[in-house]
Amino acid sequence: MKKFLMASAATALMAGGAMADDHSVKLGIMLGFTGPIESLTPAMAAGAELAMTEVSESGKLLGGKKVMPVRADSTCVDSGAAAAAAERLVTSDGVKGIMGADCSGVTGAVLSNVALPNGVVMISPSATSPALSSAEDDGLFFRTAPSDERQGQVLAEVLKERGIEEVAVTYTNNDYGKGLSDSFAKYFVANGGTITSTTAHEDGKADYSAEVGALAAAGGDALVVAGYVDQGGPGVIRAALDTGAFDTFVLPDGMIGAGLEEKFGSEIDGSIGTTPGSDAADSTMVKDKVAATGEDVTGPYIGESYDAAALILLAMQAAGSVEPGEYKSKIEMVANAPGEKIGAGELAKGLEILAAGGDIDYVGATAVELIGPGEAAGGYREIELKGGKIETVKFR
Repeated sequence: MKKFLMASAATALMAGGAMADDHSVKLGIMLGFTGPIESLTPAMAAGAELAMTEVSESGKLLGGKKVMPVRADSTCVDSGAAAAAAERLVTSDGVKGIMGADCSGVTGAVLSNVALPNGVVMISPSATSPALSSAEDDGLFFRTAPSDERQGQVLAEVLKERGIEEVAVTYTNNDYGKGLSDSFAKYFVANGGTITSTTAHEDGKADYSAEVGALAAAGGDALVVAGYVDQGGPGVIRAALDTGAFDTFVLPDGMIGAGLEEKFGSEIDGSIGTTPGSDAADSTMVKDKVAATGEDVTGPYIGESYDAAALILLAMQAAGSVEPGEYKSKIEMVANAPGEKIGAGELAKGLEILAAGGDIDYVGATAVELIGPGEAAGGYREIELKGGKIETVKFR
């Protein structure tokens, strides 16, 4: 919290200085700096700010515009607070786009209550609920992480290949947890698997023994925990370990982070999971530079955050305008073929090509490819806990 407040104060000073500067553009960074994924978001924000700094230092955005980041706290779970924070970004700070939000429920609230009425572009690096695919957005909403419709399918495939045929499932009781649980169940059962029990859990509880007791009674080869690494997910795992109910866990993206290693070490070795990632792009530069700021880079969505900010800025260049109504139609154009491929760290090159009237195919840190209504095609890393550490087994 202290780090967030200091960063917010610094950003506010930067934004205040920019108010009198016509040669700058402000972008919002809306992430849950407090709440159930607060250990993940500092690195995500740093990834987005890295893209903004890269563009500013290039001096090539629309004749040399600088980019000013303005942070806002989505809380991840409080839709009212997130909408109010987004409203301040738009009306008080005058941002021309929002990198965010992060969690699916607050993202939907910000989209419908703030972005849509005000005509502001949002690119989320991590809101994965399948329900967002059909949300009314007037072409303003995009995401660089694939929908959980795809993650559920990949997770089911991982379990089938590993011979895990029966699982119990618990999910955090919100849009993210329910959407992912439903998607996983559909594909797992279609692959011949059996779900012995499905139980929602509420975040913020001190004891999850009741939930785990019900899941244990149903049995299974493993327990799927579709939760958050800074909230109820670890509590469920601890209760399962302490009671001997389960010793192998299946962990989707919201559970992947340094907090998992810190809380359990080798206690959950052999547990597996999925998180967005691709071997078709190189995110090393982004993660190395974020790590150099002191942030932990074991969590997900750092590259996706860099790419979300980069896409907004490249689209502005393609449109010759910072106005969302003018550049929103260029986002898919700069993200996809045809055009010269642009990787992470090559934003200056992309800006130059676009300024000259050329085409680019932005690959970025995560092999960005947009399909349908602003959806990311996306790939996944299959991970496994080995020796108390999260290791990548393969890409899918």
